[in-house]
Amino acid sequence: MSDKKATLKIYRGDNDGGEFKTYEVETYPGMVVLDAIHDIQAKQEPGLAVRWNCKAGRCGSCGAEVNGKPKLMCMTRMSAYDDDPEPIMVTPMKAFPILKDLVTDVSQNFRMAQKIPAFAPRPREADGTHRMQQDDIERIQEFRKCIECFLCQNTCHVIRDHGKKEDFAGPRFLIAMAGLDMHPLDTLDRRELLKDEFGIGYCNITRCCTEVCPEHINITDNGIIPMKERVADDYFDPVRWLIRKVGGEEKKKKASLPVIQNETSTPVVKKKKTEKAAKADE
Repeated sequence: MSDKKATLKIYRGDNDGGEFKTYEVETYPGMVVLDAIHDIQAKQEPGLAVRWNCKAGRCGSCGAEVNGKPKLMCMTRMSAYDDDPEPIMVTPMKAFPILKDLVTDVSQNFRMAQKIPAFAPRPREADGTHRMQQDDIERIQEFRKCIECFLCQNTCHVIRDHGKKEDFAGPRFLIAMAGLDMHPLDTLDRRELLKDEFGIGYCNITRCCTEVCPEHINITDNGIIPMKERVADDYFDPVRWLIRKVGGEEKKKKASLPVIQNETSTPVVKKKKTEKAAKADE
């Protein structure tokens, strides 16, 4: 054990209010912020609440803000703050309601995930297989690395500062839909939902989500920008609009918004028309 010590100021409280408390821990080589939190739990403050699971940067559970920047505590070395004379500030993710101390309520993200129309592959070939080009798969492969830590959701100013949690899907779910839309086997067109239900127009490309991603996914340039371009081309480019009208039906079937019913038991997914489609039928 090293004789070197570090000072942490940790938020203690809930969504109704709280305060910062100061703790001192002995550090050792390779120690991460989550180790320091566990040390405080074990020796000083057993009631300190923190969410974690794998401690290996795979589960995404231990997201918090360290010195004001969203990070996974299990992947943040204490040695990174050796030269800073100020205490290490550890606070819960600010975009979500605080349950207790460093634990936040991220359930809104799971509700948003349920709204995304699922992957709908085209029929298999005559020999029972699916065929696609490797180049088409490589461009969406990085989106599969997402561990749903929701750091990108937390740092997005549309969600964090403007309260658009229900109107804007956020970066995590925009790249999820980008992965579906760009998949060579998928048969659904989700662009109308992106525009009307998931609020892709709210994103103004600040790239803050890309900066905090622990998996180094290029969320903005490889996922969100191409989707914004596709939506803009189809709905705001008069030439493309005319070509689509003259050319007839869309190549892909237009996706409808799934809704979850029977919440007290096993969720049942049913299809619901978008508000725009419903008005068109009236």
